[in-house]
Amino acid sequence: MRGTCAGNDTRMGELVLVRHGQTEWSRARRHTGRTDLPLTEEGERQARALRPLLAERGFELVLASPLRRARHTAELAGLPGIVEHPDLVEWDYGAYEGITTAEIHRGRPGWNLWIDGVPPGPPEHPGESPDQVGVRADRVLADLASAREHGDVVLVAHSHLLRVLTARWLGLPASGGAMFRLDTGSLSTLGIEHDRPVITSWNRS
Repeated sequence: MRGTCAGNDTRMGELVLVRHGQTEWSRARRHTGRTDLPLTEEGERQARALRPLLAERGFELVLASPLRRARHTAELAGLPGIVEHPDLVEWDYGAYEGITTAEIHRGRPGWNLWIDGVPPGPPEHPGESPDQVGVRADRVLADLASAREHGDVVLVAHSHLLRVLTARWLGLPASGGAMFRLDTGSLSTLGIEHDRPVITSWNRS
């Protein structure tokens, strides 16, 4: 699969990626997909700390995951005109929702989310493969392409979803997101250099 929406006009706006602030599960390193958790006090502090970084820019479009940890981060970071996008929700971890990687490895040594995906869980957590998440990321990139012709676009979402989206921006398969660590309350940017999609900054806080 190749990324299809990065464009090749250096005058187009950047993509600004914001990972939501800390939650109880992210602090405990538990897989947090569709479970709708609030920010911790530290997560709220992280979100507010993004204000000066984001205030430097004006945004043509502000998109956020509908999950409250992302939406609240966008609000605390001072972003105006927030539009929820359903494809920005986090990877559906299926039967591994709420479980740490260390716990998974006790019963499944060598398991790798980026290669193996997840087994299905209950109806509310059917699970997704890496390529299924990649399809969602591609839809987001397609949906924001026209806005980028006029200015910067900010996406407030989740670690694994944003890592997959970065891989797709660069023309990598969804599994390429494994190479891009992304901390809570961080800001990254994607852009164009010499007609090629690039990472222009990464994991700032």
